[in-house]
Amino acid sequence: MSLLRAALPGPGRLRGAGIPWSILRSYSSASAKKAKRNVPCERTELLQVLKARVKQLQATNGPEVTVSKVELALLGDAKCQDPLQEVVAPKEGGESLARTSSWVEKLKKEARIQQLKVEQVLPVAASKVALETEVKDKAQGKVKGKGKGKKSLKTPKTKAVAGWSQGHAGSHGVHAHGKPAVAAGKEAVKVPGQRVLDDKESSQVKILQQTIQSNLECFLFLQQPEEAERLLLMYHRSRSKRKVLNVSAYNIVMRSWARKGCLQRINSLFSMLESAGLRPNLDSYAAALECMGRNPFCVKAVWRCMQQLQHDGFHVDELFQKCLFEEDEKEKVLKAVRMVQPNYQLPPAPSPETCKSSLLQDFYSREKMVPYPKLDFSVQELQECFQKQLELEMNNTITIESVESSKPLTPQAIKARKLLATLRSQWHDSILQALQKSKHNMAKLKTASRYNVLYPYLCLLPEEEYVGIMLQMLNTLSPQGESLAVLAKELGSKVYDRYITRRKLCSGQLEKMRVVYEGYIQLLAKDGQPAKYLPREYWEKLVAETGFGPSLSLKDSSWSYVLLMRLGMHMLELLVQAVKMPRNILSPRLEPRLIPALYHIYSFRSSCQVGLIKPHPIFCQIMSDAAETMLTFNSSAIPMLCPPVPWTSPHFGAFFLNDTNLMRFVDGAIQHQLLLEQCPLVNLHPVLDALNQLGNCAWKINQPVLDIIISIFNDKGNEKLDIPPPLSEAPKPPAAPSNPSALDKAQKHELLLCKKKAAEMHSLRMDALYKLSIANYVRDRVFWFPHNMDFRGRTYPCPPYFNHLGNDVIRAILLFAEGRPLGPKGLDWLKIHLINLTGLKKKNPLQERLEYANEIMEEILDSADHPLTGRKWWMNTDEPWQALACCMEIAKASRSPDPAAYISHFPIHQDGSCNGLQHYAALGRDLIGAISVNLMPCDAPQDVYSAVAQQVEEFRRKDAEHGVKIAQVLQGFISRKVVKQTVMTVVYGVTRYGGRLQMEKRLKEIDDFPEEYLWEASHYLVRQVFNSIKEMFSATRDIQNWLTESAKLIAQSGQTVEWVTPLGLPIVQPYYRSRPTVLNCSMQHLSVKSTHSNQKPDTVKQKNAFPPNFIHSLDSTHMMLTALHCLRLGLTFVSVHDCYWTHAVTVDVMNQVCRQQFVALHSEKILQDLSEFMLEKYCSPGGETTAPWQKKLMEQLSNVPKTGEFNLENVMDSTYFFS
Repeated sequence: MSLLRAALPGPGRLRGAGIPWSILRSYSSASAKKAKRNVPCERTELLQVLKARVKQLQATNGPEVTVSKVELALLGDAKCQDPLQEVVAPKEGGESLARTSSWVEKLKKEARIQQLKVEQVLPVAASKVALETEVKDKAQGKVKGKGKGKKSLKTPKTKAVAGWSQGHAGSHGVHAHGKPAVAAGKEAVKVPGQRVLDDKESSQVKILQQTIQSNLECFLFLQQPEEAERLLLMYHRSRSKRKVLNVSAYNIVMRSWARKGCLQRINSLFSMLESAGLRPNLDSYAAALECMGRNPFCVKAVWRCMQQLQHDGFHVDELFQKCLFEEDEKEKVLKAVRMVQPNYQLPPAPSPETCKSSLLQDFYSREKMVPYPKLDFSVQELQECFQKQLELEMNNTITIESVESSKPLTPQAIKARKLLATLRSQWHDSILQALQKSKHNMAKLKTASRYNVLYPYLCLLPEEEYVGIMLQMLNTLSPQGESLAVLAKELGSKVYDRYITRRKLCSGQLEKMRVVYEGYIQLLAKDGQPAKYLPREYWEKLVAETGFGPSLSLKDSSWSYVLLMRLGMHMLELLVQAVKMPRNILSPRLEPRLIPALYHIYSFRSSCQVGLIKPHPIFCQIMSDAAETMLTFNSSAIPMLCPPVPWTSPHFGAFFLNDTNLMRFVDGAIQHQLLLEQCPLVNLHPVLDALNQLGNCAWKINQPVLDIIISIFNDKGNEKLDIPPPLSEAPKPPAAPSNPSALDKAQKHELLLCKKKAAEMHSLRMDALYKLSIANYVRDRVFWFPHNMDFRGRTYPCPPYFNHLGNDVIRAILLFAEGRPLGPKGLDWLKIHLINLTGLKKKNPLQERLEYANEIMEEILDSADHPLTGRKWWMNTDEPWQALACCMEIAKASRSPDPAAYISHFPIHQDGSCNGLQHYAALGRDLIGAISVNLMPCDAPQDVYSAVAQQVEEFRRKDAEHGVKIAQVLQGFISRKVVKQTVMTVVYGVTRYGGRLQMEKRLKEIDDFPEEYLWEASHYLVRQVFNSIKEMFSATRDIQNWLTESAKLIAQSGQTVEWVTPLGLPIVQPYYRSRPTVLNCSMQHLSVKSTHSNQKPDTVKQKNAFPPNFIHSLDSTHMMLTALHCLRLGLTFVSVHDCYWTHAVTVDVMNQVCRQQFVALHSEKILQDLSEFMLEKYCSPGGETTAPWQKKLMEQLSNVPKTGEFNLENVMDSTYFFS
């Protein structure tokens, strides 16, 4: 069940807290059944005892009672005090001593004694409680009840939490003699707080816990502890609802009160923890000690708290080693500790652990460690870069000039911009008013309504920021409209990102980050001290040395995907309702009435009906006429202006303030993050260090190429050169008749095609505009791309628009910021790289490619000198823009006095030869397959695509001879290009259906192919391609089938497929059969997917995706190994998956490292290790018997495919393995 059913209107919600009744009803019914079995226990529940006893004491002890009536009301209400509070009186000399009110003391004792008696705990234990005697440590063990005839009770018995505040001002306690007391006697067999729930319950509890905690975090941030406690008590008051609370929820409220120094509230919350059957953890004690640190006279209270902490099995040092702190929390905790231990010192940082991976023993060897390579920047320059990046992130957004700004400003544009300015000013006020009204309505509601759960989230930022977020979205809306789901997620995410930024600023992280980063610069700057540390290690060392201050990682405060959607939908509804404009704004003769600037429509995408928000045509016309030249982006969309923060954990790295995940995942999925958190951090070191190495590569812009691209972009574009034309070049739809129903079928189809083409052109144009504008913004700067990864370990730059994973146009304008001399072979590699980009000599040896480059030097130089006015040879290549950039570099190098000394910034690429099949061939030691994908040394490159095309042609020829009609039709049409995509993707799990679509697309591109045979021909071809691959790569198909069948059996058992890469990265496939949650919003119902680990896996997706995902995890492992070993040799290295980039002078060294690491990787027992891991995970019997499905899976996993005779060492001598 999804998280935000809470936000739905109607009876399906819980009043006041936004929690579905359907979830809580199951707890209520379960509790009722249990109550019938255990009536005595139910009758003596603590809250009922309190009610009755309070009335009695009020009647007999009137003078002592300071309140007229004690009700079980919300704790957040200042008028309603905890019934167990003591009356506090000040003492002379400045120190206040609390004297426990006799009626409260008596009440507490009686309630506890009665509870113990009813639960049939030993009478001795009850009397001990009554006498307030201390419990010794040995009472912690599990004690079996005396008397075999007694009925065992299921109710867990919990310790009473010590009241450590007796004897100091502003606090309350529950023990008369000031000694921490713990309920003696037998402890329950089950540890309190560890309730056993079935999968469904467990999943629901996790969802509810996240909802409650994110709400409580909001109140903590807003400094509203009363509201936080009120929300907590809504659940705590009910035994059934209380089960959704965990210790973290109580801790958040404790932290809220700790900041206020209200120890009486902390003590009350500890009592609530006890009554909920939960034990305080380190964070609980940290909050209590922080609170005591804010009070000047708490020595006795601190002493008791420390005793209780140790009694619960914790050590004081753990507070500072494991807890995360904000603001001055750490200092206050330390201050409290030093009240009773004046000489206490912070524990030293733990000794750094070293990764034990056999693949990286040399890399992590301290004896072989070398100083980290320096950047060509001074300390001063990097500090200035850091300051610029910090300012960028603190602003959250950046507005830059569009590359279209060079167009002359027309009178029409000036008029339209004035209109827009007027409208935006009005809209700003309207949206602000709508937001304020919405918040006012929520605030005054005393019972829950559809929206009140969102109220705290609308208070986290200044109202102006919410308005700015909504207006920014309005300015970027496509004329064709955008999906409600996309817009809602975007709006919700923007609020969350700004909240996290504000939280980091308020917590004091920024100042500590500044101190640590200024030290980190010393590792990178050319005038810094050389250090034999990796970036991660050096950062951790600096953080440990800094000691005091807030933690650089925030406590987990993530919002669920459905909550983001709900918040975004609310903001979207406000926007649509508030943004209006005069109907006659462009045509004064029309009626002057207000109309919505945005409207809500439905459209069909595939078979689904999708809600869209579309701008009114009048608004689109004004935007088009205005031709605005400024673009606004989130700061995380821009490359970093200084080296990124190194990844040190799954929670910390990349940007300074922008929240970034180490692992990308499907919206709503949390399994990956949980898996990373459970993984020992030392196992993640190789992955973190590889990401840091990729992110530390500095870049700059190839300005001459960028200028040429922008000139063509502003001159109507060029589709052949992959520069999208503007909408003005879109095909014109047929003239519409006065009566739309008069259009015939052909005209309607043509109109639809025109609209589709216009939408595609607008999308492509805006994408290119964003990328080129960002490139133009950083044209005179050096910049960096922080990296993260997907769930398979494949790496990606964090900035989404402009990065080196882009198309030919974007790659052509990127250069390494660091330049290196070409060296003796560098110019040759530039020429070979150019020929590789042309696609002309793929089957020729490298020497022949070099000779061809020398033959066409005249064309190369003409392209470099006259790119748009010469013979334009570069335009007819596979990658024209990269080819042009390479021509320019060759021209500069060849014309320099000494080409070997020419400083080149140009990246040279080395591509894997059908890399997925290379990994399969190596796994299966498949000799024929290895030869086909260049694992074996050959004089010329082997082309697996041509080999498959030849095999398919052979099948076709035989079929044609036997009279097969479609085989005869296909004569002359089977080529490398037709089969390439299917061959390339078959290794990544493409199905026959997908392969047929690929074939059909390729055949459509052939002008002469008869259209009426497309379906039959593509069906025939995909069958023959699969047969060819099966024949050529027999070991590959065996491994693929073994992986598929294993995944199928695992998924059928109700579990997801998990594995660990050879570098130690844990992976889980996030494919579940999830039923979407429907958000019932006023605008429309919104279907939102929410995934969690207790859903049933999608068997089809799990089995089909496992082989390609497993291979992807291997190719990412190979890339990371290559990156780390290139770092040790001082090489610049980046990658685009299986395409590796470096300087021309270091291509040969990188090639050697690449081959060494491939051999090292596949020398590991990869399939055997996978088999053993899965056998242990899925087939270890929990009991004495093994289930039938386990036996079948054990048999499948144990039957690892046999390997062939290929010798891996041959890869070391294969020139065309990567080339």
